[in-house]
Amino acid sequence: MYIEDLKFSLWADFIERDYLENEFRELINEGIINGATSNPAIFKSAILNAPAYKAQLQTLKGLSAKEKYEALAIYDITKAADILRPLYEANDDGYVSIEVDPFLCDDASATIDEGERLFETIDRENVMIKVPATQAGYKAMEELVSLGIPVNATLIFSKEQAIECAKAFEEGLKRHGSKVATVISVFVSRVDRALDADLAKHGIATALSGIYNSAAIYNAVNAMHVEECRVLFASTGVKDDSLPAHYYVEGLLAYNSVNTAPIDTIKAFHANGIREKALPILDEIIEEHFNKIAAAGIDFDAVLEKQIEDGLTAFKDAFRDILEAL
Repeated sequence: MYIEDLKFSLWADFIERDYLENEFRELINEGIINGATSNPAIFKSAILNAPAYKAQLQTLKGLSAKEKYEALAIYDITKAADILRPLYEANDDGYVSIEVDPFLCDDASATIDEGERLFETIDRENVMIKVPATQAGYKAMEELVSLGIPVNATLIFSKEQAIECAKAFEEGLKRHGSKVATVISVFVSRVDRALDADLAKHGIATALSGIYNSAAIYNAVNAMHVEECRVLFASTGVKDDSLPAHYYVEGLLAYNSVNTAPIDTIKAFHANGIREKALPILDEIIEEHFNKIAAAGIDFDAVLEKQIEDGLTAFKDAFRDILEAL
């Protein structure tokens, strides 16, 4: 754990081959991170820009673009899982996530098949299968957990999404009959990026909606007491240069939680962050903020819905770009 008494974990939201062999190991050895996450956008940047992938690509001629992508991604995720294995064996997380094809987000059966196939191919217990929080995704989450596969529910912006994920995990656990690690990944900074310009016009405090929305989700999920399920705060790099780089890590420090962040954000928090619990926040305080937003005529639910749609689109676009390049 990054902060043992809080059971707070700090994971790196980054995967790239040269990084895995160098800085990734250093951050683990220094006790700064104890897990990692990936997504199509992260792999797009790595695969299309880093020369480390060229040699393996030469061995993959004749394969389809998706087969090439999976070979590259599986190599990196396997490598990360092996590096993290000592942490996992010490019961200190040690998880790394790989996301299913985002174009399967509305197909539960195909998501289940791909999640199961990826988990079996990588063949590492400390790998989480990342599934977007859609109606089909909830069904897939339950089934994967019932098979004993750790799941990272992703692209969560609303409390309703988080509750559906927690319910899916709970049902999957009942069917499986023993512990399976799960996380509910709540996206934070994108909410503020979408809202703050309008809030400033109405004299409403900015750079708080993402934190308060996430705090409300944290309260709701914890109230459900789903075994081995934690809230993971994602999209925690700042989008506003006036904020400290570690703003969304410090502002969301919570017991039994995870924060996955870009490397620069992690370094900023490690160097300058205040390591004091920031959550839970009282529901009354959260409601007061969102009542002001509603009174200003802003439909917060519609903002979240657009963020969900935009998030899925961004992951699909990144995945399409990878396939076209390969």
